[in-house]
This record gives sequence, structure tokens and C-alpha cells, in this order.
Amino acid sequence: MNVQLHHRISKRSWTGRADEQAIALTAPVLMTEPPAVRERDADRVEDRALYHCHCGYVFQAPVSTSVGCPHCGSAQAW
Repeated sequence: MNVQLHHRISKRSWTGRADEQAIALTAPVLMTEPPAVRERDADRVEDRALYHCHCGYVFQAPVSTSVGCPHCGSAQAW
């Protein structure tokens, strides 16, 4: 196989570009309050779902695999 190069291939040096890939590292935040206090004070979203019962009643309840209709008592399929 006879191959001829028309242009010389230049070698690129690796620059590393550390300035573009730098990650800001910060000191960890120390928790001074007990976990129960942090959980109580946290603004957390509670998982609730909107259920439609066959009796026509629409209600909100915590997400669960076993939810009963508060109007007629029948179990809701999930």
C-alpha cells in the first residue's frame, strides 16, 4: 500500500485546560442541631395524591399502596 501525505500532520500538545475544569471545593457545613429539629424545621414537600373514587368522591391522601375512600370506604387501585 502506497500512501502519500500532502500536508504535514502537526502534533498538538495537551493543554489540560485546568482553569476550565476547575471545581470549587468548599468546607462541609457542620450540623449543630439534632436530626429531629432539622426534620421538624425543614420545608419539605409531603407526597400527596389526588384520588377519584368510583362513588364520585374526589379526595387527597398521602401516597400509599393501600388508600381507602373516606366517603364509601372502598379501596383505591394504585
